[in-house]
Amino acid sequence: MKFARRARQEVDINLTPLIDVVFLLLIFFMVSTTFTKETHLSIDLPEASSQSSRSSDLQIEITITRDGDYAINGVSLINRQDETLREAIQKVSEGDNAIPMIITADSATPHQSVVTALDIAGQLGFTQLSITTMLATDSD
Repeated sequence: MKFARRARQEVDINLTPLIDVVFLLLIFFMVSTTFTKETHLSIDLPEASSQSSRSSDLQIEITITRDGDYAINGVSLINRQDETLREAIQKVSEGDNAIPMIITADSATPHQSVVTALDIAGQLGFTQLSITTMLATDSD
């Protein structure tokens, strides 16, 4: 007994829809991609010296503790409020904003406390601001 063979049909894959989808994806990614040009600023940082150029008796030193408490020239403030710090700086400076100001903060001080002190000093017109740091030593 002989069975009739079926004629094999060639399988064709229509690539037109596949190409359409690939082009649509390509267009989507091109449109949704943001092209940013990153700018790099060249900054010439100042170097610190071990000697102070002005006398130390005419300066305001704001000390910020680990908890965020303020002290001005060694005198602790009664609270951490911005207005208290502002009034204390005005009282010590007697309105002279040309006096150099030094901000000394503990390494564990909340960043907001330092920024608040800098902001208030800037609002009062102080331009000679410096932040003290400790000289790093090798611990090998």
